[in-house]
Amino acid sequence: MKLSVQGGTYAVVKLPPESNIPNWVSQSDGFLSITRTEDELSIVCPESYVAEYEHVEPNWKAVKVEGILDFSLTGILAGLTQPLAENQISIFAISTYNTDYLLVKEHTLDKALEVLAQAGYEVLNP
Repeated sequence: MKLSVQGGTYAVVKLPPESNIPNWVSQSDGFLSITRTEDELSIVCPESYVAEYEHVEPNWKAVKVEGILDFSLTGILAGLTQPLAENQISIFAISTYNTDYLLVKEHTLDKALEVLAQAGYEVLNP
């Protein structure tokens, strides 16, 4: 399985669940994820778009699983996260219709890529 590091650095923003999606979201290009639950509105976006919010977790790098993953596949995230967990590397996982993304803290990116390469994944652009 091939992995690629997405450009830029990302932040995870937590807003109250009843919040409107901020206007700047429509201006964001590239990787962006918006999830609303009964408990929160979470936005993962380029750090450069984050204004001052009370709950912001900055300095994330995104690693994409290349290709389109069939919904019948099992264990994709487990296979990626297990070696990282064994090496004490925290992740924030996001799945889309096509594929999966792992966000790792910027200071752990090199180690995460090394661990994933040792686990048999091909990293395209370290």
